[in-house]
Amino acid sequence: MNSEPLRLRTVKRFKDLSDDITVDLNEIVSLAADICNTSAALVTLLDADTQWFKAAIGTEITCTPREVAFCNHTIVQTEVLVVPDLLNDERFCNNPMVTGPVAARFYAGAPLITKNGHAVGSLCVIDFKPGQLSERQVKALKGLAKQVINLMELNWSLQSLEQQHKKVQTQKASITESEMKLKAIFDSSIDTHILVNRQLEIMAFNKSAAALMKTLYNKKITRGDNLADFTDPAIRSSFLKHFAAALSGRTVKREWQLLCGTPNACWKETTFVPVKNNNDQVIGVAINSTDITTRKRHEEQINIQNEALNRIAIIQSHELRRPVASLLGMIDLMRLENIHFSYFNMMEHTVNELDEKIRGIVKDSENTIQGRHLAIVA
Repeated sequence: MNSEPLRLRTVKRFKDLSDDITVDLNEIVSLAADICNTSAALVTLLDADTQWFKAAIGTEITCTPREVAFCNHTIVQTEVLVVPDLLNDERFCNNPMVTGPVAARFYAGAPLITKNGHAVGSLCVIDFKPGQLSERQVKALKGLAKQVINLMELNWSLQSLEQQHKKVQTQKASITESEMKLKAIFDSSIDTHILVNRQLEIMAFNKSAAALMKTLYNKKITRGDNLADFTDPAIRSSFLKHFAAALSGRTVKREWQLLCGTPNACWKETTFVPVKNNNDQVIGVAINSTDITTRKRHEEQINIQNEALNRIAIIQSHELRRPVASLLGMIDLMRLENIHFSYFNMMEHTVNELDEKIRGIVKDSENTIQGRHLAIVA
């Protein structure tokens, strides 16, 4: 015998029946009453506290407290329970459904047993006078009970399928919405994104990638194409080397110039990112490129300016300081020959001050060049 908690969990499945199933069940109870020649027939479910009538003929009652349910005795057996006279049976003689206004006297119930062996209720017939069932009637009642449980399990299966279908549809809609959002982000990126498998076959790409291939190579990129066919021959060897490194599980970043010397020349910073499956195996590579042409041109301009500043610094260092060095030499000679005059000290101070200022200008130029170089590196 299965435990009561499991039985009650099974009963819960059949609490809400569809209208179509309820109509079928009412036809079965009507047939059961006709076959057994009784005034009433019921399909009952017994939960923790209540006996529910899921189909009925001959009564307007829809439920009773479980403690007065005749079916409490039916669900503990597998055969049809027949009680010819409830008033003369010690199990039922004090039951309010027998002694009260209902005054039931005859009862026969077939347990409703699921495929998992849980007795959830009964198909029963009731009369208000003592009675008996023939072997044929017992067999018919038992057969109808099997049809009842089959209908109820079918109803539960259909409801479960419908709920599962709704769940799947909701998940599908959610996935579709997420994919649309991701695709919108993917396609709106100004960077190029291309996903390839281990054989370099293109699996996915965004609009920027398609536009770049059209601009650079005048080719239309499609899924299944080999990315090597869209790679600048000048960098193909290096490209394949970095691709192989990504297949080994390493993320690689590289800067390179494409189509050098042509009107479409540009600089790209490309990252090769390994793509793994749920088993942590690399199944492809995500190749993401950012256009850095503007930055590279800016760096080139700064380098040209630095070279000019460097030339200025050389001029300042050699050309401007040459006459000052000559004056300093002449002052040293005067000092050696003891030539002194009233403005000698003033002239010496002025020349030294001029020399110091020129050194400061040269130093400032060198610091400016160094600072611009650090800015490029950063």
